[in-house]
Amino acid sequence: MALWIQAQQLQGDALHQMQSLYGQHFPIEVRHYLAQWLEAQLWDAIDLENQQDEFKAKRLLDGLIQELQRKAEHQMGEDGFLLKIKLGHYATQLKSSYDPCPLELVRCVKHILYTEQRLVKEASNASSPGSGPVDGTPQRYQQINQTFEELRVMTQDTENDLRKLQHSQEYFIIQYQESLRIQAQLSSLASIPPAERVQRESGLQSRKSTLEAWLTREANTLQKYRQELAEKHQRTLALLRKQQTVIVDDELIQWKRRQQLAGNGGPSEGGLDILQAWCEKLADMIWQNRQQIRRVEHLTQQLPIPGPTEELLTDLNATVTDIISALVTSTFIIEKQPPQVLKTQTKFSATVRLLVGGKLNVHMNPPQVKATIISEQQAKALLKNENTRNDSSGEILNNNCVMEYHQTTGTLSAHFRTMSLKRIKRSDRRGAESVTEEKFTVLFESQFSVGGNELVFHVKTLSLPVVVIVHGSQDNNATATVLWDNAFSETGRVPFVVPDKVLWPQLCEALNMKYKSEVQSDRGLSEDNLVFLAQKAFSSSSNNTEDYCNMTITWSQFNRESLPGRNFTFWQWFDGVIELMKKHLKSHWNDGAILGFLNKQQAQDMLMSKPNGTFLLRFSDSEIGGITIAWVAENPNKAGERMVWNLMPFTTKDFSIRSLADRISDLNHLLFLYPSQPKEEVFSRYCTPPNSKAVGDGYVKPEIKQVVKVEFSSPNPEPSPGNSFMEHAASPTVNQHNNFTIYPSMNDSMLDTEGEFDLDETMDMARQVEEFLRQPMETQWSGQQS
Repeated sequence: MALWIQAQQLQGDALHQMQSLYGQHFPIEVRHYLAQWLEAQLWDAIDLENQQDEFKAKRLLDGLIQELQRKAEHQMGEDGFLLKIKLGHYATQLKSSYDPCPLELVRCVKHILYTEQRLVKEASNASSPGSGPVDGTPQRYQQINQTFEELRVMTQDTENDLRKLQHSQEYFIIQYQESLRIQAQLSSLASIPPAERVQRESGLQSRKSTLEAWLTREANTLQKYRQELAEKHQRTLALLRKQQTVIVDDELIQWKRRQQLAGNGGPSEGGLDILQAWCEKLADMIWQNRQQIRRVEHLTQQLPIPGPTEELLTDLNATVTDIISALVTSTFIIEKQPPQVLKTQTKFSATVRLLVGGKLNVHMNPPQVKATIISEQQAKALLKNENTRNDSSGEILNNNCVMEYHQTTGTLSAHFRTMSLKRIKRSDRRGAESVTEEKFTVLFESQFSVGGNELVFHVKTLSLPVVVIVHGSQDNNATATVLWDNAFSETGRVPFVVPDKVLWPQLCEALNMKYKSEVQSDRGLSEDNLVFLAQKAFSSSSNNTEDYCNMTITWSQFNRESLPGRNFTFWQWFDGVIELMKKHLKSHWNDGAILGFLNKQQAQDMLMSKPNGTFLLRFSDSEIGGITIAWVAENPNKAGERMVWNLMPFTTKDFSIRSLADRISDLNHLLFLYPSQPKEEVFSRYCTPPNSKAVGDGYVKPEIKQVVKVEFSSPNPEPSPGNSFMEHAASPTVNQHNNFTIYPSMNDSMLDTEGEFDLDETMDMARQVEEFLRQPMETQWSGQQS
């Protein structure tokens, strides 16, 4: 309700804009009497393009109707009687309007609340200039609004001048007709007697001379009016073009850039309502000036007067047509981009929108939009206006859609909901380029007319580059191509050129943005994390951040060349970490329980100064999407010697069997999370509750636990017998007095040559135990006795 209270305090144009939001589609009385209820609902939780959310929208509609009816029932007295009737009428009206399409109600209310918030915010910024955002957004908005006011005054001025010109010309024509009548009278004098003719001819000649002199002066005045009016139109069109450049080439391009960065996990690009309002104002003023120029042309044709005005009008007509054409073609945009990693035979969606469609009444004859997938080379040819002969690089199903006009929001858009890429035609690849580096784009195009077919537009817009894959295994490499393109592409580039190398801090910004978005965390990558990543990317040992500030990383280093001694690239390793975190370890990262970006030596140095049982979690260097537990404990084979142990890395596959919290709880020798926090404080709330021991239908429910097959001295008791265990062995790192790190040999058949654990073999054993325990008890024991 706080928003509605603030909205009622708006003044001037802002108040008028707020009032214009309401009408038969949503009466302002409903907003007033249900303000608290309306502002308390989760309107943003409903996706307008997801038909499955229609049920949620229907519940909101029903709730709105019930609230209105309840409010009506509580009205008392004479005034209450009238209000009761009115609110009941509104309940019936809204139910009738939105019951067939409840999502439209959500669209309407979201638009109203968003616009009110914007107007209140703008009013607040205007009253306290120092409270605006640091980037100066309110100041830019204020400048744009001031220019619109200037344009309004200029357009009104030329309208007044045009009316004055029209009135003057109409009087001129009347006087010209009078001169023709006098000339006709003079011609008719030949038929009358000479004496009378001379007397009348003298008077007519005098009147004719006076009138002709006036017509000559007035013709010059009209020509001067026309010249001045044309020059005013020139100044207005120049300012219109400048304003259009600010809105379309600056503000709209910035919105598109934010949309592109949002594909890498950046902040949302924001709504289009403000941009649409500006573009509609532009369209309205351009159209008014165009109509004025056409009226001047009509006056000129009606009364031709030799002079430079005709040439000026021709130039003005060409200019205003060019401006309106640029506005229409620039405001045909993709509101919701298709997925940039596009898998064949998979449904996908997209939304295109014409920001000036409502103002130019394009919806009166709704245009159809067609989607086509084209290659990078075809996109280049298209932007050069070369004939591509309607070529495409694949076949998209359900690729035609009619634009719909939403009266409540004033938007004209086409929602492609069930497109599917049936096949793709790849081009010849260059050098070492893989299929996941090949970029395509979805071309959306349409044709429509405005002004009663006065102007016909063929509009086109290209999606952000997409990488087409045919199998999920290609996803991580395709994502690398998209991330690099989104992060480092420049405005106005030739499709889809990106630099082959960038500064390391630039890549850090992109990686941090992606990581925070995927893990859904405010805890991003720290400076130490980024140093670790730099060491990995450049095979460096420097711990100094400044050493990497001026270093550049190439695309090949990022995701073409494998890391030294590994069979995967830098990006594949980092993407594996992201996948592991967002699927299983998101909460632990947000809690700060995972240090993650450490190598084995760093972990050892940190742990050796801590009490036995202290452990930390770090990402595996050797395995994609792996995380390991390192802990410090006594060497069971050598009294008095402490060593750091590293458990073989866990992956997504492991955590789908048993969670990290449960695994840590199983290992009794793990006591404190680095630096000194008891593990129960960190992980207990994520542990699985103990299973019931009840036996039903002859079955015993099995339980899988993790153990390490090395004995540690620990104050905690060993796990009780009777449970089945999934065994997991450890790889020790011994801290010798000479500070060298060695890996002692271990005669354990479950460990590989490096002392690491063979998960597959142990998993087989665990599955056998689980299968055995699923058998009825009688079968288990009889099988053992036999």
